[in-house]
Amino acid sequence: MLMRSRLQHALGVEPGEMPALLCSALYFFLLLCSYYILRPVRDAMGIAGGVDNLQWVFTATFVVMLLAVPAFGWAVSRFPRRRLLPVVYGFFLSNLLAFAALLHSGVAEQWVARCFFVWVSVFNLFVISVFWSYLTDLWNREQAKRLFGVIAAGGSAGAILGPLISATLAAKVGSSGLLLIAALFLAATLPCIWQLGRLLGGSNSAAKADHHSPANQQPDSNESDDRERAIGGSIWAGAVSVARSPYLLGICVFILLYTTLSTFLYFQQAHIVEASFSSDADRTAVFAGMDLAVNLLTVLAQLLLTARLIRWLGLPVALAIIPLAMLLGFVMLGMAPVLWVLVIFQVVRRAGNYALARPAREMLFSVVPDEDKYKAKNFIDTVVYRGGDAASGWAFAGLTALGLGLSAMAFVAVPIAACWAAVAWLLGRERERRELSD
Repeated sequence: MLMRSRLQHALGVEPGEMPALLCSALYFFLLLCSYYILRPVRDAMGIAGGVDNLQWVFTATFVVMLLAVPAFGWAVSRFPRRRLLPVVYGFFLSNLLAFAALLHSGVAEQWVARCFFVWVSVFNLFVISVFWSYLTDLWNREQAKRLFGVIAAGGSAGAILGPLISATLAAKVGSSGLLLIAALFLAATLPCIWQLGRLLGGSNSAAKADHHSPANQQPDSNESDDRERAIGGSIWAGAVSVARSPYLLGICVFILLYTTLSTFLYFQQAHIVEASFSSDADRTAVFAGMDLAVNLLTVLAQLLLTARLIRWLGLPVALAIIPLAMLLGFVMLGMAPVLWVLVIFQVVRRAGNYALARPAREMLFSVVPDEDKYKAKNFIDTVVYRGGDAASGWAFAGLTALGLGLSAMAFVAVPIAACWAAVAWLLGRERERRELSD
């Protein structure tokens, strides 16, 4: 009992929150384990298709996003929130099983590989965006500050297991077998979704009580009833809300700057890894090893540092730290565009993003209306995100065609990182102002 009390205190958990917190963390664990089984396979397929063609794959991903977002808006408008996630995950689960069958059959391998690269890029953003939408809907703002770091650590644990599974079983079961294993983990998220709705959506839980109310106050029954109804509205409501809101437009700029830097680094990674290793198996092993290092570092930071850093530093500083770290990283990569610098840069950047920048970014949506938490957020996390990928991919290709090498491209990214840090700071300040005015 004493140990449990100490654990709750160390994690910042208040009485009654632990069951839902564990369920949230397990949900994210299963979700990211599924994705990280797929990620090394996707990256190896991307290089096999030719690094000079990556901008075309990124553009195809953006086009698919443009088609998928209205379909998602239609689903949000018509399905109750407790049914929305099973519908979305069930759709992707069926896709995953179809890809496993196609890869096993060996039919049109190159085209299936390209389609799979695009599909994983869409799958990743949709399922994770919906996950965080659901959690910001269930947990209140004060709880988000305390608990989202711990929940993110559950996802990082899954992101550790996923690459281990891929690295260990790839030679034995092949790509199609890995897809089936990933499908099992994705299917296992469905009971977690149901349990979370029961724990946090029912009248027997105080977890969703407003943070201005007494700790023992029960949630309004109307709030539980709201989750049994569809959000409604237009399928284009997310795009319309973004266009009308300076705050949401600011988040769009934040995402565009982030994707520009990430895409530049991804293309540099592809060139350096292609030059360093000749076989797909070696490249897959390198990507899996990087994923493992990132996620080991991330889970430690999320458990021990994320919530404390956000409380101590405040949201504006927490959002700006990773942009400033990327500025320094691109300076180092510009001075020495070699494999070991790339690996260190990628590991630190991605671990910092998952441990600090991503949980802090999700908190930006806790001060927007419920419809925007799903539709506007999903529009930003998918269309804006992948649109930034596509545009920056072509920008990288264009600058390379003009004769800029990897070193020069790294220095081009430095002022972009500085702008990103400034936007991050301003968004954090605005979010704090909105919270105080509620």
